[in-house]
Amino acid sequence: MSTESATVNELKKLSPNEAIKAASHALRGTIAEGLERQITGSLADDDTQLTKFHGIYQQDDRDLRAERGRKRMEKAFSFMARVRIPGGVLTGPQWLKMDELATTRANGTLRLTTRQTIQFHGIIKTNLKPAIRAISDALLDTIAACGDVNRNVICTANPYQTAIHAEVFAVSQAISGHLLPRSRAWHEIWIDEEKIAGGETEEEPIYGRTYMPRKFKIAVTVPPHNDVDVFAHDLGLIAIVENGKIAGYNVVVGGGMGMTHGEPETFPRTGDVIGFCSSDKVLQVAEQVVAVQRDFGDRSDRKQARLKYTIERLGLDWFQNELHDRLGFELAPARSVLLTSSGDRLGWQQGDDGDFHYALFVENGRVADLPARRLLTGLRAIASVHGGEMIITANQNVVLARIPPDQRATIEALLEQHGLSGGVGALRKNAMACVALPTCGLALAESERYLPDLVAALEERLAAVGLSSQEISIRMTGCPNGCARPYLAEIGLVGRTPGVYHLYLGGSFDGTRLNKLFRRDVDHDQILAELTPLFADYAGRRNPDEHFSDFLIRAGHIRPTTAGARFHLDLEPELEA
Repeated sequence: MSTESATVNELKKLSPNEAIKAASHALRGTIAEGLERQITGSLADDDTQLTKFHGIYQQDDRDLRAERGRKRMEKAFSFMARVRIPGGVLTGPQWLKMDELATTRANGTLRLTTRQTIQFHGIIKTNLKPAIRAISDALLDTIAACGDVNRNVICTANPYQTAIHAEVFAVSQAISGHLLPRSRAWHEIWIDEEKIAGGETEEEPIYGRTYMPRKFKIAVTVPPHNDVDVFAHDLGLIAIVENGKIAGYNVVVGGGMGMTHGEPETFPRTGDVIGFCSSDKVLQVAEQVVAVQRDFGDRSDRKQARLKYTIERLGLDWFQNELHDRLGFELAPARSVLLTSSGDRLGWQQGDDGDFHYALFVENGRVADLPARRLLTGLRAIASVHGGEMIITANQNVVLARIPPDQRATIEALLEQHGLSGGVGALRKNAMACVALPTCGLALAESERYLPDLVAALEERLAAVGLSSQEISIRMTGCPNGCARPYLAEIGLVGRTPGVYHLYLGGSFDGTRLNKLFRRDVDHDQILAELTPLFADYAGRRNPDEHFSDFLIRAGHIRPTTAGARFHLDLEPELEA
């Protein structure tokens, strides 16, 4: 450990989480004992930090807090379980198992996330162990889906490029497996794997006793698609396709979306492209990027513990030199790439092998039955006959992949029968929201439950100026942590208090540029009042094929980001009202 690292991690008081991890007996803590305590629906505080490494968050229904508090009742505790699904690929039988679990052990819905996986909400403590066992029975797990480790590895969902998708999917699986914790705690606690008598606590050759300073995220994309927002993650890999094959990957480091309101030392950041590596070096590069952050990340202040802050503190040149020293070779110069959009290609596509694929819109990732759109039962019916794959996208949608030509009519009929074959508006299909209230403990405002209504109101304003078919990305989160990656959207809304948001504008449609704070503390009516004249000006003065955010910058509504800037501060709006 260098002097710089010692300055941060030895001369400062470590955060409480570091002590919890160090004393956890390789992530076991007293979780098993806590599951047996029937007097409460919760676990011990320290154990709720450790269950995150097992893919589990303790939550409570915040809609019920006040009432239960008045009655001096315990909070309505439940648990969220997140599945580890590298690349988002499930089989039909696996989907059916997840559907069954949602309806028997959780709240009756599936939540598709921006990290290509499934979350189950509303699992009470007595159902928690049976739920995790059911996931295991489907040959899946929740290991490292949360916590201070590498989380679910995501990759571009492009099954119509058969060989290319197969390779990036394999890479995402390989990285995920390589960076898994070695502890057997998950297996012992949740599926009753027998402990080895007298066995010592497992060694963690990559993570060590205290794992990472904070979470670590990896994404793999295939140009021209950027559906994973490759610049938003600690480590991004951009596939370089030459002559129909992947020659290797451009390496991106230091992205991250989280920040804290009113604390300018925290900020969203897009990653830096630092070079190119061949495909056979990907695992080595991923491990050593993780290792550098493990050793030099700030363990004293969790708000400064992500890789983006390590790079800002020590410098990009320092990081590259440290990485090259550990690798034993230097990355090659980055290759030229072109990214065009960060959304999904909804509807039918035919792959280069002749199979068909249908990308189905799932509003904010919530798979549930509505009167006119029965997603839960519709996907259950499709999974029962579909012999291909169900691919969750990083935009919270699902691709029904590898449908043989003779089965397309069957899938089309099921889509029609359940109200799933209709089109989706251009704004709505590029909208994303985090879960927020009532279950997320960090939420300051609504997100998933509110964004559909806001989109409907904005669609009316767009239609009034002839822009109904114009694709514009809009993303909302209930707090500044950025789970729906709002800081990369053309229109970003970040919760401040119930019903009140910061409005950000100017992120690029291709996901390569951060937006900027445009107006503080706006409610529903103020959001409409701010955006309506901008839509009208865009309709009247835009250039052919010019995206909304690019027009706002060109027309002077937003000052352009300083050349080379990779982050913004949550300070005053750029221009006066």
